[in-house]
Amino acid sequence: MYLIGEALVGDGPELAHIDLIIGEKEGPVGTAFANALSQLSAGHTPLLAVVRPNLLAKPATLVIPKVTLKKESQVREIFGPVQAAVAKAVSDCVEEGVFGNTDLESMVILASAYLDPDAADYNRIYRYNYGATKLAISRAFEGFPDKKTLLYEKDRAAHAVMGFKVQRLWDPPYLQVALDLVEMAKVVQVLSELPENDHLIIEAGTPLIKKFGLNIIGEIRKIRPNAFIIADLKVLDTGNLEARMAADASADAVVISGLAPVPTLEKAIAEAKKTGIYSIIDMLNVPDPVKVIKSLSMKPDIVELHRAIDAEDTAHAWGNIPALKKAAGKKLLVATAGGIRANVVKDAMAAGADILVVGRAITASKDIRNAAEIFLERMNKEEIDQFRVMTDF
Repeated sequence: MYLIGEALVGDGPELAHIDLIIGEKEGPVGTAFANALSQLSAGHTPLLAVVRPNLLAKPATLVIPKVTLKKESQVREIFGPVQAAVAKAVSDCVEEGVFGNTDLESMVILASAYLDPDAADYNRIYRYNYGATKLAISRAFEGFPDKKTLLYEKDRAAHAVMGFKVQRLWDPPYLQVALDLVEMAKVVQVLSELPENDHLIIEAGTPLIKKFGLNIIGEIRKIRPNAFIIADLKVLDTGNLEARMAADASADAVVISGLAPVPTLEKAIAEAKKTGIYSIIDMLNVPDPVKVIKSLSMKPDIVELHRAIDAEDTAHAWGNIPALKKAAGKKLLVATAGGIRANVVKDAMAAGADILVVGRAITASKDIRNAAEIFLERMNKEEIDQFRVMTDF
């Protein structure tokens, strides 16, 4: 047996986070248990979980502090409410049948416990660590999360400690606001007035990046820390280098020109995947976008069908979006750009568009917030999980 469980319960400095391993004494977990108990390190002294002095929990459980114990108060908390909580949770799991018919004498548990140096409330410390330990044990035996749950949650989740959410585009359609601006004051105004919405993403346009460089991504993030930000570099050469530059600047996506040679496209896509950002191929002036996609051994995340600003007096032509998605052979988002106005939103979506790229119709509006909200309203998409309450994970 080699089971792994994890749980976070509570809030504030008393918040509890438990990582644990459950296994047999005669296996690798048993060896790690013996080593941890016999090889002590300053500030991280492991201790056996006891319900009370002289009453050891079974299976035998070792509590290992994650945070270096520097204060006497921390030591008392680990040897008091944390130790008692872990032991009681293990014992209650035995009583409730979580361990099934397993021989308790043949098993051991390694439980790594987080204790904030500012934690002070013994009652909360006990209750949070009890809940986290019990939940972690149950999850270990259930194999939580299963693959389906993990894939469903991974792009919806926000890490509690990180302080911001990394957005992923899993619930189209999206409104992409293109900042093709060259005045910083205007950029700040637009970003400040745009509504907060899960289906609104931001593009640092090519003129903006040419004026201020990729550092503009960081400036945008100061104002919109949770935004999905696209760096429209229109890469034509050194695909891997420029994709890496966009990622290093904290962009969530990089735009590559569909006019670039196939090796450049593929290197940029590969680098984007490596760094965890989206690759976007802009088909501006590309006569046959489907042919380009078919030619690639590695497919992009997004294809943008782009009508040039200088050609905006021509009619919108979305192209064959279903054929593009088929050529990609997997999940592909298609964006439409070039003079998009609110009156064509439904037509673009009916043609299969997942992302509507809008620039001046929003950024040059006298009422930026209202202009963006009109587009969002016509997209008719509720915010993501806005009524969702996470009580378990």
